[in-house]
Amino acid sequence: MSGRIPQSFIDELVGRTDIVELIGARVPLKKSGREFKACCPFHDEKSPSFWVSPDKQFYHCFGCGAHGTSLGFLMNYDRLSFPEAVEELASRAGLEIPREARPDDGRSRADADLAELMGRVARHYEQTLRDDARALDYAKRRGLDSEIAERFRIGYSTASWNDVLHKFGGTPAQREALAACGLIIEREGGQVRDGDRHYDRFRDRLMFPIRDARGRVIAFGGRVLDQGEPKYLNSPETALFHKGRELYGLYEARQSRAPLTRLMIVEGYMDVVRLHQSGVHYAVATLGTATTPEHLKRAFRLVGEVVFAFDGDRAGRAAAWRALQNALPEVREGRQLRFLFLPDGHDPDSLIGAEGRAAFEARLEGALPLSEYLVQELASQSDLAHADGRARFAANARPLVAKVPEGVYRELLVERLAETIRLPATRLRELWEVGEVPTRDAVRPRDAASPGGRTARSAGRGGLMRQAVQALVHHPRVIAQLPAHSRERLADIDEPGADILRSLVQELTEHPCQNTGALLERWRDRPEAERLARLAAAESLIRDDAAALRELQTAIDRMVDEGRRRRLDALLERERQNGLDAAEKQELQRLVSGRTTG
Repeated sequence: MSGRIPQSFIDELVGRTDIVELIGARVPLKKSGREFKACCPFHDEKSPSFWVSPDKQFYHCFGCGAHGTSLGFLMNYDRLSFPEAVEELASRAGLEIPREARPDDGRSRADADLAELMGRVARHYEQTLRDDARALDYAKRRGLDSEIAERFRIGYSTASWNDVLHKFGGTPAQREALAACGLIIEREGGQVRDGDRHYDRFRDRLMFPIRDARGRVIAFGGRVLDQGEPKYLNSPETALFHKGRELYGLYEARQSRAPLTRLMIVEGYMDVVRLHQSGVHYAVATLGTATTPEHLKRAFRLVGEVVFAFDGDRAGRAAAWRALQNALPEVREGRQLRFLFLPDGHDPDSLIGAEGRAAFEARLEGALPLSEYLVQELASQSDLAHADGRARFAANARPLVAKVPEGVYRELLVERLAETIRLPATRLRELWEVGEVPTRDAVRPRDAASPGGRTARSAGRGGLMRQAVQALVHHPRVIAQLPAHSRERLADIDEPGADILRSLVQELTEHPCQNTGALLERWRDRPEAERLARLAAAESLIRDDAAALRELQTAIDRMVDEGRRRRLDALLERERQNGLDAAEKQELQRLVSGRTTG
């Protein structure tokens, strides 16, 4: 059935699902106060660190960091896609899933038809591999057994120029569909040869089907059997396939019954298959392109740790540096991103074959955290023994740090970089600001200190924003009681995280929800989802809605008042040094008199 599932139905579904009953049917839960606990089903442990809250309709493991709602649990434990998880909960609740009509429903049906065609071609390639002695011999020489070939649906495309064309392209409409899937190519200038204007894209190649989250074949990668170029040939971009989003092996990794706590990103199809065959079930690969932020968004929706594995040669290190730069917008607290460099002359395929799973995974202990790899690479470009080299290090680091989202991770990264060049972190931020290429949270010199000696980034500011957002995450119902004047004051807050707070207040006002689980489902596909989930998992001393309302109002009032004081200090300092223009004088007068509007 096509069409988008309405958010109101998701809210109702999460609200009607008893998360304790759902998880308890799969994991033995024991009551502990207001919550339930168990040994985590997502990692090995001897003492319980997995907690389920019936009030929040939310689970969290303090050991491995796994967390989510009832839908998230089904996706992670039963390896279901989001639509499949919705269907499972709806079936349990006896509800029929409504669908919103969409302008692209026709496009969705066309895509489904193309995916069905890709599936039939994949089955054809599988059968061809079983029937071809030469291709089977090649697969065996590469170390692939029949079980892994079946699991990954590996096949073979014959050396014929028109095998797929003749089998699946008997009519003009069928040939058009094959072309739309990237399976056949039109001859240059529309020339006709042997009665055809098209020919097969993949010829004499071991075929690796690329599957989406639902397990549908959406593209192929083909590895030439003998010598030839290109060694690997990928499907082109199509309506089904966007290589900047898909990860080869991700579907298979999610189907594994072993806990999925990390993903390892490697470079080739054969690397992924051989690693899975050896028991490294968390290996995936990009598809002929550098790792993109979209790849990492998909990865971090599933796991908290991503490891890049690259060859140790110059090409591998160049690829690693590109991956680091693309990864910076996705790094933040709660996410671990590391880099593993393999011995010269080895790729994951050959190394796992040479030393086995245990020795290969032992190498992960030496994988470099992103921060350390960043420092090492920048240090290799400069001579840190001299002031000139350290200045160059800082200049090269500045645009990279600017890509990192604000938060604890970026603060710690700046401190690590400052330590390398023996400069206080606060001074490094100030110098980057003067250089007019600031990081997003760089301290503004005119706001740096108040007459009382408090820094503009006082210890309480981040705490106040966290206090406000956490109060809403844990007690979303209180929005109905938030006075209008408090909502209006939100526009005057200029703090990191203010946009999230304003969005939460606006959306909860327009569409109230009853618990934390329902709130988190609304933010599932947004960049801030992980941050809100961490706040949901954090212990809160607020025990009821009345206390949550007081916390929220107090935080809003204090952030607005502190912002006014900082602005007042800045205007007074500017008046002392350079004088004020007419508009600034009026603003100063309003602030001094205590008015916030003019």
